[in-house]
Amino acid sequence: MSKYSKLKSFPSAAVRANLDYPVIDTDVHTNDFTPALEDYIADYGGVKLVDELRKAESSRLNPKSENKDWYQQTPEERQYNRTLRSPWWARVTRNTLDLATYTLPALLYERQGEQGSDYSVLFPNNALAAAGASKENRQLLQRAINHYHADIYRKYSDRLTVVAGIPMTTPQEAIEELEFAVNTLGLKVANIPGGVRRPIKAITDKYPADQFPEIGKYASYIDFFGLDSEYDYDPFWAKAVELGVPLTTHYGSQGWTGRSSISNYMNNHIGHFADGSQAFAKALFFGGVTRRFPQLRVGMLEGGADWGAHVYIHLVDRFSKRSLEGLQNYNPDLANPDELFELFEQYGGDITQGHSLSKEELTKSVLGSSFNRHSRSPVGRELEDFGAAGIQSIEDIRDRWVNSFFFGSESDDRTIAAAFNDKANPLGVKLNAIYSSDVGHWDVPDLTAPLAESWDLVREGVISEADFKAYVFGNPYKFYTEANPDFFKGTAVESKLPKTESQVENKTLVGV
Repeated sequence: MSKYSKLKSFPSAAVRANLDYPVIDTDVHTNDFTPALEDYIADYGGVKLVDELRKAESSRLNPKSENKDWYQQTPEERQYNRTLRSPWWARVTRNTLDLATYTLPALLYERQGEQGSDYSVLFPNNALAAAGASKENRQLLQRAINHYHADIYRKYSDRLTVVAGIPMTTPQEAIEELEFAVNTLGLKVANIPGGVRRPIKAITDKYPADQFPEIGKYASYIDFFGLDSEYDYDPFWAKAVELGVPLTTHYGSQGWTGRSSISNYMNNHIGHFADGSQAFAKALFFGGVTRRFPQLRVGMLEGGADWGAHVYIHLVDRFSKRSLEGLQNYNPDLANPDELFELFEQYGGDITQGHSLSKEELTKSVLGSSFNRHSRSPVGRELEDFGAAGIQSIEDIRDRWVNSFFFGSESDDRTIAAAFNDKANPLGVKLNAIYSSDVGHWDVPDLTAPLAESWDLVREGVISEADFKAYVFGNPYKFYTEANPDFFKGTAVESKLPKTESQVENKTLVGV
């Protein structure tokens, strides 16, 4: 037996030993052994495809101005160019065993017991590297990366599964790579970006990119695939449902307004996954995606779950005010000019002295510029912010927000309490927080600690034991199996399910 397999001294293994249900980690990050990956890509698409990978990797999360990155620029140049301070020192290094573990599939597999996990979903750090490649090579490079990862992790599939990176620049591209990943490679979880930057046509028409390349870096918007998208992504959502693939994203917002410090990475980092995921999720909700595809399951990782509760609460609150019925409280046509005129005659002498206004002029004046600045009032569907989502009641909001979305929370994230606060959350619901250790990134210096840190939240009264079970098992199990009932077939999870619970789950899934 390996010296790394003695579990008694590992805190997370000790917690796992006292649980009568399996632990599912939805977010483990791995590193690629670059020489092997590049050899594979060269065999797949030649040296030019390797060059494409290197180019994409060198520019990812590392903005440059005049071909100089942040470290090559003087403070004055950073200020002049507003060069974003990008992530730095983002990998575990002093813990050399963990550094090797994230790179060696066999070692990661062997150490699952130390991690306290029965099953882990893996996100290689290069999973979506192809998103930064040229249009000509993007799909081929993405396919090669997915193929490499599928090959090196395939024999560990009882305890590990690797995601398929799916480019989303167009729906057709996304569909083609999803079909290849599932039908050819046998992968069963997709990792997608939460948005794609696109040029603003009114600006690029005036300043063509080939003549004004710098303008394109800033004159852009983000397409979140749901609301106001340039493309119809419904065929992709339909394909994900058809293939039984749960979708995940680690979509961030570093570089957005308020997260664009030129000196401080932590300023840009804190909360950025939550903001990015929130923009993506709201686009799917308000764009009606979760209404049209109620079987679609989307997991947003690394951002915590409190933002999901926050948005859910505010959706309910705003619907009560901004539904078609609620909007009548603010309809300018329903202001009573006669009553308003009488009240001003009775009480307004001090402030209206010297101003003689008709009833219509008075009403217009009191309503102010916020009602009068537009060329006309909104009409028809322009009044229905909740229309595409098909919301008629707060129960609809629950069904299209709470049921569809799963929120990856890291092990030491105390804000998870908001997800399980059924007293604050409308209709007494608990949101689908899922155990998302983020093992492999800088915020987890020791692979053996995260599950134990999550259990500390129980000991400290932040969450209950029932919430903990939902967090590390129930909700992750639901996320994957509601998309694909056979997701855990033949895995360590299937073999460790309590028999009665397994029977209950099977009966539930039959009715879905």
